[in-house]
Amino acid sequence: MTSIPAAAPGAAGKPRWLPALPVLVRSMLPAALAALVALVASVWSAHGAPLGVDEALHRWVLEHRPRWAVASAVAVTVTGSGVPAYLLAMLAGAMPVRTHRLRGALAGALALVSVQLPRMALASWLARPRPPAGEWAWSADGYAMPSGHTTTSAAVAVLLTAGVHRAVRGRARRPLLVIPALWAAAVGVSRVYLGMHWPTDVLAGWLLTALWAGLLGTVLILLRRRKAGAVPANEGEGT
Repeated sequence: MTSIPAAAPGAAGKPRWLPALPVLVRSMLPAALAALVALVASVWSAHGAPLGVDEALHRWVLEHRPRWAVASAVAVTVTGSGVPAYLLAMLAGAMPVRTHRLRGALAGALALVSVQLPRMALASWLARPRPPAGEWAWSADGYAMPSGHTTTSAAVAVLLTAGVHRAVRGRARRPLLVIPALWAAAVGVSRVYLGMHWPTDVLAGWLLTALWAGLLGTVLILLRRRKAGAVPANEGEGT
């Protein structure tokens, strides 16, 4: 009698948690959407005014800003948007591609653009004012919610994590999977610490990115399933 192996996780080199990924993505979408809608509705009903938690954390920040901490926050925050962010997104797109790296880099940049469009549309619709400019420790422009640096850096972190997961093996893989998330979190916190955003602006940026990542993941999963379903059919035709 032939015994059937339980799962062959190493046969295709796939992690054991990979089959649970579609379930995780599907659960992320409604949760992120519900939280973002609730937050936006609260801010909209307040006509863009800061919520209680916004004012409390903002006042605490203004009372705890030594020069060295402000300098550190500025050094972090400038990496979360513009040229540095797009270069990182292009790197993330090119990492898992062995050939046509330029095409992969372009895909990474376009993926980052795809999250900017809904962010700018939502920001223009809400038109939420930033905290008073006299309390900023760095320069800023545009509306407050969702935070552009927060959304951008979080999206780049998602792309980098996906790129590292597909391209890196060995001991360096685990820390490299964590670093993008820590960096994106630091960028988001820096926006509040420098006084240019209310805390809920940053939270909205994270929620919007989670929603974007869930939608992007769903599309990729559907494309993979379609491709995987086509392979047996093609093989069957040739037998």
